Amino acid sequence: MQTLQPALNFPPALLLRAQGVKVAFFDVDGVLTDGGLYFSEHGETLKRFNTLDGHGLKLLKHAGITPVIITGRDSAPLRLRLNALGIEHATFGTEDKWPAAENYLKKLGLTWLQAAAIGDDWPDLPVMQRAAFSCAPANAHAQALALAHFITTRKGGEGAAREFCDLLVVASGQYAPLLASVGSRTAP
Repeated sequence: MQTLQPALNFPPALLLRAQGVKVAFFDVDGVLTDGGLYFSEHGETLKRFNTLDGHGLKLLKHAGITPVIITGRDSAPLRLRLNALGIEHATFGTEDKWPAAENYLKKLGLTWLQAAAIGDDWPDLPVMQRAAFSCAPANAHAQALALAHFITTRKGGEGAAREFCDLLVVASGQYAPLLASVGSRTAP
């Protein structure tokens, strides 16, 4: 059986900047979703999530990086998705995201030097600005793009969060061991 080899390649400067990250803050609309707001005829909010992003959030946890969701909206579909992914830390319905992030850092005993953030618009800027490593999806607002250390090739809701997660897992040194554990379960 052939051993799986890492196929990802990030610039060394990005990996160095992301080393030591222990917590990753995520926006939802425009990052974990495409940013569109879908409403049923009964006024229910519908959301579309990408399974690549979901698996990326799981990989973060396996790499010892805590995913934290801080979003301006709240919806039953979002709560169901986060529950299915086992996300333990989430703040819903806040446009003032910096204090929420600060509270999680205190709760986890971490500092901004151990934090990464991905966001796509103005409400995310205070968290992105303070984090040691910041990221924006390819289709983010110009201000988020200007602040980001890393801009994904994919759009929000289309795998952007997975690119962010992959980079963090590679920087943590856990990508190859996690991949090897999957490869050892692969049939010949």
